[in-house]
Amino acid sequence: MKLIFERSVPGRKTEYIPLPDVPCPEPEFERRGTKLRLPELSEVQVDRHYTELAGETRGVNGGFYPLGSCTMKYNPPMAEVCAALPGFADVHPLQTDESIQGCLEVMDMTERILAEITGMDAMTLQPAAGAHGEFTGLLLIKAFHRSRGDTLRRKILVPDSAHGTNPASAAMAGFEVVNIPSDSRGYVDLEELKKRLGPDTAGLMLTNPNTVGLFDPQISEITRAVHEAGGLNYYDGANLNAIMGIVRPGDMGFDVVHVNLHKTFATPHGGGGPGSGPVGCKAFLSDFLPGFRVRGEKELKRENAASRIGDVRSFGGNFTVVVKALAYLLSIGREGVPRTASNAVLNANYLMHRLRDVYPMAFDQTCMHEFVITLEKLREETGVSAMDIAKTLIDYGMHPPTMYCPLIVHEALMVEPTETESRETLDAAADAFRDALEQARLHPEEGHLRPLTTRIRRPDEVRAARKPVIRYDFGD
Repeated sequence: MKLIFERSVPGRKTEYIPLPDVPCPEPEFERRGTKLRLPELSEVQVDRHYTELAGETRGVNGGFYPLGSCTMKYNPPMAEVCAALPGFADVHPLQTDESIQGCLEVMDMTERILAEITGMDAMTLQPAAGAHGEFTGLLLIKAFHRSRGDTLRRKILVPDSAHGTNPASAAMAGFEVVNIPSDSRGYVDLEELKKRLGPDTAGLMLTNPNTVGLFDPQISEITRAVHEAGGLNYYDGANLNAIMGIVRPGDMGFDVVHVNLHKTFATPHGGGGPGSGPVGCKAFLSDFLPGFRVRGEKELKRENAASRIGDVRSFGGNFTVVVKALAYLLSIGREGVPRTASNAVLNANYLMHRLRDVYPMAFDQTCMHEFVITLEKLREETGVSAMDIAKTLIDYGMHPPTMYCPLIVHEALMVEPTETESRETLDAAADAFRDALEQARLHPEEGHLRPLTTRIRRPDEVRAARKPVIRYDFGD
């Protein structure tokens, strides 16, 4: 489709704002040296352009979206309506506490519910995304050790099946990352973990269920070993969707946790945000949390915390994302939280069982919210890769699963159906997966050309990521 600048016609415009009837001061230092280059179109052209763009956008409301470890679940419009209420959408963070009592109640209630779900004692809503929450949690761990004069603890242990943001966040926080291998079952290699623990261990970052969709049965022994070595345990909440309301990270032995409101609690995910990554901690770490605390009973007030790490973002974070998460939580209720997790696990296992006779599973056992397929043998036999299968699935009207993650599984496809999909959708997805594999074996050369039904076949994704074209070239 054409860019909006390519649709532009000189002199064509739509004006609704009348010219001012009073003098407009224009200080010379604020005056542009050149004319602002904006596309010139009629209203109907603008409307059609953005409607066409919307039609090109792929979302959960457009079809099955089984991205593993991303929890691309359906986002209820009800939550969007709540976030758009004037009392939430039109407030300013510098208003007085008296004028935003409803907003403060939303924040206080959300923090209390999240603390209960995760088994933590205190929360902050300030972090703006999951990785930002990781970074914040690691700063808490760092500040805790320094407050005790324990400056030798410079190492963070990270399993090799972790999300890529884990080692990146640890490095940004100034830690040295120590890789912990997985064993043949897909769990943390406990003996290797114990070998790497020592007086220089600051903590462990862990996702449970892990990135291959398995709940580690050794979790209590893992967290206990880290504590005995003097380290703290950090829980990456990316996969909380599988266990919320059933098992709490705090009860597993974790000291710090972040949760993704834009994953687990059904607020929009993707497209660069906005997201929200609240961080919770045990009581002994609460003085290190950034942001303000909501205090009071009849009249709520913001109490600035004397955080030892300082703020990690302005004010209280992405507030309307919090509104959406609370609306979702209140709509499903206390009983709905564990039921949501149970259905997520049920859907993943149902789809896995529909595929396990034709697709090799990386770890062929009961999974949690997601499972990982390995197509290493298919590539050896036919030359068709995991990328080819993923691209083929686009032609069946679904978004591809996550490719080549985790790195410990060769030619990996990671699939997470979430709890919001029906059995009919899962059956249709299973049929598509099976047919895609059959076509790959019958016509392997065609697999390299897929998808065949899209406007663009296979863009250069590396070039698009490293050298994005983010401005229009006027040719002068």
